[in-house]
Amino acid sequence: MDSTRKSILIVLAFFSIYCIWGSTYLLNKIVVSEVAPFYLAAIRFFCAGLLIFIIAKGLKLSLKASTKQLKNSALAGFLFLVYGNGVFVWALRYVDSGFAALIAATQPLFVIFLMRILHGSKIKTKSIIGVLFGFVGMYLLVSQDTLKLNKDSIIGIVMIFTCVLSWSYGSIFVSKADLPKSFFVATGYQMLFASLFLVSLSLIFNETWKTPMAWSSKAQGAMLLLIVFGGIVAFTAFNYLLKEVPTEKVATSAYVNPVIALFLGWYVLGEQLSQQSIVAALILLTGVYFINSKKKIVIFSRFKK
Repeated sequence: MDSTRKSILIVLAFFSIYCIWGSTYLLNKIVVSEVAPFYLAAIRFFCAGLLIFIIAKGLKLSLKASTKQLKNSALAGFLFLVYGNGVFVWALRYVDSGFAALIAATQPLFVIFLMRILHGSKIKTKSIIGVLFGFVGMYLLVSQDTLKLNKDSIIGIVMIFTCVLSWSYGSIFVSKADLPKSFFVATGYQMLFASLFLVSLSLIFNETWKTPMAWSSKAQGAMLLLIVFGGIVAFTAFNYLLKEVPTEKVATSAYVNPVIALFLGWYVLGEQLSQQSIVAALILLTGVYFINSKKKIVIFSRFKK
C-alpha cells in the first residue's frame, strides 16, 4: 500500500471513530429505552459480525485463524464489546448519553498510564499536557451545580469508569496481539465471540427478549445504524488504527466523541447542555490537539541556538 493511500485510509478511519462513534451514544440511548441492554448488544454484534463474514467471503478474504488468534479475538471481544460496550450501554439507563461520553473521555489518560505501567513506555511532554487538559475538563464536568446525582446514577458512573478501563487495556492488548491478518476478519471474530458472551449475560440477568418487530420504528432505525456504521464501519476502522498508529492517538476518539454526543443528546433527546459542559468539551478537544500534534514542544525556544 503506497503512503498516500495509507494516509487517506488513516484519515477516514479517524473520521469514523471520531464522528460515527460520537453518535452511537445517542443511538444506544434510543434503543436501550425499549430493549434490555445485553440483549441489545448481543443482537447488534451478532448481526454486524455475520455481515462482516459475508462481505469478507464476497471479497475472497481468508477466514482462517489459529487457535491462539481465536483466543485473542475472544479476549478482545470481551474487553471491548462485552464489558467495554455492553456494560456501558447498561449504565446508560442511569446516566445521560452526553455525560456518559464525557466520562469516557478519560480513556486517553488510562491508556497513557497503562502503557507506562505495562510496557514502560515514556510519557511524552505533549501527552502530559493533553492529560492535564483532560483532568481539567473532567473536573469542570463533574463539579457542575446543575448535575443531579442519585444512588443509581452514581452506580452508573462507577461502572462506566470500569468500562473505560476495560476498553483502554483492550486497546493496548490488541495493538500487540496475534490476530487474524485481515483486520476486517479480526473485527468479525471479535463481534461473534462477544455476541455469545452477551447472550449468556442476558440469560443470567433474566432479561426480557422482545423481537425487533415489536420495537418502535425509531429503535429499529437506531439499531440498523448501530450495526452498519457503529459496528462494521467504525469498529473495523478502530482495529485498523490500532495496528497502524500509536495507541494513545487512537484513544483520543474518547475526547472527540463527547462533543458530538453532547450536542446530539441536547438536540435530539432534549438532554441538558450547560455552558460549563461546553467549556469542558472545548478543553477536552484541546487535549486531543496536544496528544495528536506532531510538533515538538521546545521550552524557551528563542534562546536555543
